[in-house]
Amino acid sequence: MAMAWFKKIKKPKQPVEGKQQRVPEGLWVKCESCKEIIYKKEVLRNANVCPKCNYHFRITARERLASLLDEGRFQEVDTDIYSVDPLKFVDTKPYRDRLQEYRERTGMTDAVINARGTLGGYQVMVSAMEYRFMGGSMGSVVGEKITRAVERALEERIPLVIICCSGGARMQEGCLSLMQMAKISAALARLDEGAIPFISILTDPTTGGVTASYAMLGDINIAEPKALIGFAGPRVIEQTIRETLPEGFQRSEFLLEHGMLDFVVERSKMRETLIQCLRFMVNPEILSPQPAPPAPVL
Repeated sequence: MAMAWFKKIKKPKQPVEGKQQRVPEGLWVKCESCKEIIYKKEVLRNANVCPKCNYHFRITARERLASLLDEGRFQEVDTDIYSVDPLKFVDTKPYRDRLQEYRERTGMTDAVINARGTLGGYQVMVSAMEYRFMGGSMGSVVGEKITRAVERALEERIPLVIICCSGGARMQEGCLSLMQMAKISAALARLDEGAIPFISILTDPTTGGVTASYAMLGDINIAEPKALIGFAGPRVIEQTIRETLPEGFQRSEFLLEHGMLDFVVERSKMRETLIQCLRFMVNPEILSPQPAPPAPVL
């Protein structure tokens, strides 16, 4: 049988009228650093880090707790503290309404979670800040919860870990917000007198009053790669001193080079690094490995 010298080409199927062909949402994400479009599952498998350029995507406070603590288990505490809007502040909308909106959006009472868990078998107290709640801003509730975490760590004689992710003090609470800087710093001074370890983890961004107080007061200060860390923003500084800032200014690597950080650690290695720090810092006669707390009820 002779072979045909032509090949029949199938016509492509025409889309059904009235129906739009769409790529399902949520399958791909765009990296904010290299601008590559990446398969979302690939990013998740890589600890929410871009496999192309190592950009660390922001993750939620609960995701951080689950990734660091043993078996991803923790017991949340101090869940009944709410802001009462002391100044009755109104900008484009009342502060009270803004708070309610973020509570519904995040399922949190404010911009920090206090949790008790184990890390490498060591009991720890962890405060994890949530950027999705008003930019992780520090108001009176955040200050009170972190202070309680410090005091609980001192009372129970267990190490403290604070995961910072914040735009700074919350303007809607005025001086009451700024007072939290001194309040937390004073509590940390008592923790230091009690010889209880405090590890500060700085993530992108850690700015304003948070940087100017507890974020930089750790016995060990650890940052994620390329995290923005500073007090005033780069543009404000340039306009004030009328000079061009050096490349990479206020990024983790710049601060490490200038002695303001102890480590810059990738997210995938953060848990291992924290365990090594605890082994070095913790007195085994005082703090011994303990079983993990029950899983949180969500």
